[in-house]
Amino acid sequence: MTTYRTIFLSDLHLGMRGCQADRVLDFVRQHDAERWVLVGDIVDGWALARSWNWTQAHNDVVQKLLREVRKGAEMVYVPGNHDGAARQFAGLTFGGILVQREWIHRTADGRRLLVLHGDEFDGVVRLAPWLSTVGARAYELSLALNTVVAHVRERMGRPYWSLAAALKDRTKKALQYVDRFEEAVAALAAERGVDGVVCGHIHRPEVREIATGDRTTLYANCGDWVENCTALVEHHDGRLEIVRWTGVLTPTVATRGDGLAHSLPPRLALAAEAAGVGLPLALTDR
Repeated sequence: MTTYRTIFLSDLHLGMRGCQADRVLDFVRQHDAERWVLVGDIVDGWALARSWNWTQAHNDVVQKLLREVRKGAEMVYVPGNHDGAARQFAGLTFGGILVQREWIHRTADGRRLLVLHGDEFDGVVRLAPWLSTVGARAYELSLALNTVVAHVRERMGRPYWSLAAALKDRTKKALQYVDRFEEAVAALAAERGVDGVVCGHIHRPEVREIATGDRTTLYANCGDWVENCTALVEHHDGRLEIVRWTGVLTPTVATRGDGLAHSLPPRLALAAEAAGVGLPLALTDR
């Protein structure tokens, strides 16, 4: 298990059909941190309102995150626009999880980072309404195709690759939106007098310095688990890094008393499933 000082996760979109819940679970199972910061759109309330799509993998992700809290990790939850109903509980703690509208994170090397989801800046960098509507429909179609492509590649033993992200990276208007968004978020951080900002929302993982007046401001975006399968991590020396989790998943089998699906070598998984037994966590966690 890889251990970090802090792990930032955003845009899991649990409840959305395009959510890569199995990969989220695989990542959380194989990484540990002193603090977990959930940077919005963890549960997609908008998608669930349209049609109920809550699989066992989605439930397992929630249970695994709660288990990290029970193990002693600190967890901060900054809701986004798709789970905006939770914003009314800002300042309260539920089951050891602190809900905040915004959060100031201090890194190991002393930098102060403003943590927010980022949907607040949609109005600042808004596209033409008709383009937004067309883009939303095209995005939904690309996610549907993305699921098919990911499944085929998985069957072929190939690592995860996002068709949706590739199409977005080749769209000029989308790139212009991303650039304006990043600059606007960095400008707010500079205005607040902090050293940088951590956000999500636009599904574009990035860590870079942005010029803001007579100084530079750190901009860090966690990415997402619909297109890119990325997390932002802080090492114990304060260094920030984007981690991509795109490897081929192994077959899973649930263990008794835990409720989670743990990765096993294929032959061992089939044997355990046939025998109807659960294996110790030390054997099942890769």
